[in-house]
Amino acid sequence: MGKSLHPKVKEFKEFVRKHPKIVKDVRSGNANWQELYEDWYLLGEEDTRWDIYRDEENKVGADKGESSKNGWFDHVGELVKNMDANQLQSHINNISEVLGTVQGVISQFQSNPKSSSVTNETRSKPSHPFSFRKD
Repeated sequence: MGKSLHPKVKEFKEFVRKHPKIVKDVRSGNANWQELYEDWYLLGEEDTRWDIYRDEENKVGADKGESSKNGWFDHVGELVKNMDANQLQSHINNISEVLGTVQGVISQFQSNPKSSSVTNETRSKPSHPFSFRKD
């Protein structure tokens, strides 16, 4: 086993260790690992989807309003912590280039009225690809 696991997979494994009911659910055939991982990855650990796997003590002690606020802030904090500044800069540069290209295309279509009337005149006259002349 020379390959190490992806950090997100390691985080998911730690999440499963905290909630052993997940393993029981998979072994009983009520869930599968792929779906659980995708839900965990997309929804996060604080989502209500995981309430069925939480211990009863955690449910009673948690205040619903405060936990949802903290869950959202924690989620944003995790996103900021895991953010790669170079990758973010690369994405911003790509978006900037795309916006510049879109602006260029739009400016080509927003030409002055004289050129648009010329194009309208040429459109109304059928263009012949071959011009034949009589000698």
